[in-house]
This record gives sequence, C-alpha cells and structure tokens, in this order.
Amino acid sequence: MLITIQIFLAFLALYFGIGFLFGLYFIFKAAPKIDPLISHSKKSVRLLLFPGAIAMWPFLVLKLFKN
Repeated sequence: MLITIQIFLAFLALYFGIGFLFGLYFIFKAAPKIDPLISHSKKSVRLLLFPGAIAMWPFLVLKLFKN
C-alpha cells in the first residue's frame, strides 16, 4: 500500500511540475495566440489564469497544437 501511495504522489508531483512550467509559458507567451484580447490585459489578470493553466495543461497543449 505504501508503494502505491508513493507512486501516486510521484505522478502527482510530476503532473503539477510540468503544469507549473507550462503555466508560466502559457500565461506569458501562448495565451495571446489563443485569445488575442489577453495581450492587452494586465499581468495581474494573467496571474489569475495561472492556477487553471497548471491544472488543465494537457487540454491547453492540445488547444495550442490545434491553432
């Protein structure tokens, strides 16, 4: 049981680690490609998108490749 929990936590850490790096890229570089109006917004608004970008990074990567 302990091994299963450790594997799950390692997977979760990897998922959110990749999400953190992608989130930084997304809010500053990729978001204006998807939505041109975001380029005129303040940086504080973009920081509000950051947690969502971390959690939803696989879907956002697919969205970027479609555009």
